[in-house]
Amino acid sequence: MPQTETLAWRPGPIEMDIARGRDAAPAVRRLARAGDGTAADPASALPVAEVHIDGEGSGTSSSERLMGSAVGRRLRFLEHREWDEDGMSHLEVTARDPESGILVISRWSCWDDLPVVRCESEVVAGDRPVDLRAVSSISLGGISEPGAEWWHDHEVGFAHNTWFREMVWQRRTPAELGLDDAGLDTWGIPSSRASFALGQRGSWSTGGHLPMGILRSRDSARSLLWQIEHNGAWRWELGDQGGAVYLVASGPTDQSHAWMRRLLPGERFRSVPATLVLGGDDDALFAALTRARRRVRRPHPDHDALPVIVNDYMNALMGDPTSENIPPFVDAARRAGAEIYCMDSGWYTDGATWWDDLGSWEPSSRRFPDGLDEMTRRMRDAGLVPGLWLEPEVVSVASPVAARLPADAFFQRDGRPVMESGRLQLDFRHPAALAHIDTAVERLIADLGLGYLKFDYNMDITQGTDVDADSPGDGQLGHQRALLAWVRDLMDRHPELVIESCASGGQRMDAATLAVHPVQSTSDNQDPLFTACIAAAAPTAVTPEQGAVWAYPDPSWPDERIAFSLANSLLGRVHLGGRIDLLTREQMELVQESLAAYRETRERIRTAVPFWPLGLPGWHDAVLALGMSDGEGELLTVWRRSGPAKVRIPLARYAGRELDVDVVFPKSLPTEVAWDAAAGELVLGLPDEPAARTLTLRGGGGTRL
Repeated sequence: MPQTETLAWRPGPIEMDIARGRDAAPAVRRLARAGDGTAADPASALPVAEVHIDGEGSGTSSSERLMGSAVGRRLRFLEHREWDEDGMSHLEVTARDPESGILVISRWSCWDDLPVVRCESEVVAGDRPVDLRAVSSISLGGISEPGAEWWHDHEVGFAHNTWFREMVWQRRTPAELGLDDAGLDTWGIPSSRASFALGQRGSWSTGGHLPMGILRSRDSARSLLWQIEHNGAWRWELGDQGGAVYLVASGPTDQSHAWMRRLLPGERFRSVPATLVLGGDDDALFAALTRARRRVRRPHPDHDALPVIVNDYMNALMGDPTSENIPPFVDAARRAGAEIYCMDSGWYTDGATWWDDLGSWEPSSRRFPDGLDEMTRRMRDAGLVPGLWLEPEVVSVASPVAARLPADAFFQRDGRPVMESGRLQLDFRHPAALAHIDTAVERLIADLGLGYLKFDYNMDITQGTDVDADSPGDGQLGHQRALLAWVRDLMDRHPELVIESCASGGQRMDAATLAVHPVQSTSDNQDPLFTACIAAAAPTAVTPEQGAVWAYPDPSWPDERIAFSLANSLLGRVHLGGRIDLLTREQMELVQESLAAYRETRERIRTAVPFWPLGLPGWHDAVLALGMSDGEGELLTVWRRSGPAKVRIPLARYAGRELDVDVVFPKSLPTEVAWDAAAGELVLGLPDEPAARTLTLRGGGGTRL
């Protein structure tokens, strides 16, 4: 066998070349779209996996980084296999570390029509125990343009994701992030010690940043998008190697998340999965990712039906439901044209606030003296599917459940319970914890005839648990995986049941959660002007048919502000809140108009892919635009928050052509529409106050003005 051979994988839309040989670790030398023509550069390649084990640092002078593991560089190729299954092509490479004896199995999977690669690694212990400290999901070098001055002619995209301010994308050059040309090549040094890393430590998987990123050359359409698919801790890292940018991504690690897993001989550990998208601009990348997300998620009828959800929390009852104030909301939901009614927090507590009485999940007799079932029966009589809010992972310290369950049913550190904001965290690996919440939920479903559950999660446990775990981070990882397994099982037992995921809005908006839950809350923001930015960016994190956005009309608002709030949710999932019970007849007619428009267009949303005519939205941008494209044309929402009343939206694909434009919502408010075919721009004349319009676009007909 020659010293080095190339394993060429050609599943269709992508091309991957892996170097293998006796004297070097197997490494991905080239990953590109089919026909890209990019040459491989051996100097920038990384081993197929970066694995850190106990007692070893890095082979590249900085054990802070994921890149440079000693194990990764000692790996030697053993075998590979290729196969087709479940509509995908798969490649698996097995390598061995001769010193630790571990096997590392790297897997890649690809569809034949999408430039998308799903990645994961698996470690198998040899004939002696091994303590894992980090296992990569992605290890990929040479991702910047070959021969480029990558430090300033590429840009890195990443998204802040904090409470009330979700999915705010940023762009920086590598140099602005601390990755720059330092003249090391003059000295024959292939890599600096610099890196730029993002990650989350605790149980809010997206409480700070989305587990995603983009690297793109500014002068070409060559780009890479990645996402880590885990509902807990994660980390991704960019740095330089061999004159190019590398990417390493993983789930929890020792350095960042107090994670260690001890494998006994023959035991296995599987990394969290990750996905790569190869493509051009943002529209192309997120279109491919949207299609991929739809293929990997658990099927559910809600994905096709997209029913309208009313929830009485946001800018409405705010966690104070009673037998007196719920009936007017139910009646208003019926008049509006909703299909699901979800009663939010507070239904279980006899106290004044909903926060501190969690765990028993028994309806309050003070709030509902005739029983909560009277309210859910009223919902059904109004033609609404009844729903209820819970925080299933949480038990208040003062709850009798805290004393009734065994201590190790909760997160602990060093024999003491982990407390956060007066709450305890159930450990779903423990049978008593799982039995407790499963019994409570099954009772509520049976007693109240529920068809919808909102699972919220309003705290971030960063400490993990060391009970029955090799490390606190490993206990956390086990719980997060057990949580999603339980949710899947619950919906398997109740195939029509819809379970919404919420964590103080969008603080757990990761791909693993979205692959299980049919609906995802995107934010708790209570201002419609800020919510517009969140709504416009939502399809970067969640498929449109799963991304629930609040619309909360208030009777004190003028019609344009009410319409603005309603338009926020029309290209996703409608979460109708606000004081709909107090609206005037004319205001309710505006709500009815918006929901009627949604019912006419939602069938398109479930198959459409997003695009952004003005680019990904900035938090303070005066004008925002989000479109949905399908075989019929486009749906487009334009928000004008400030600035000139006349706005121009570039639609280059229609330049020089005729375009049909119709206002979907609000038809009852004035809108000036014109199409500038020569410039390829849609021109909207809107009122001086903040205003939003949802439109349909279709090319080929006469221009509509």
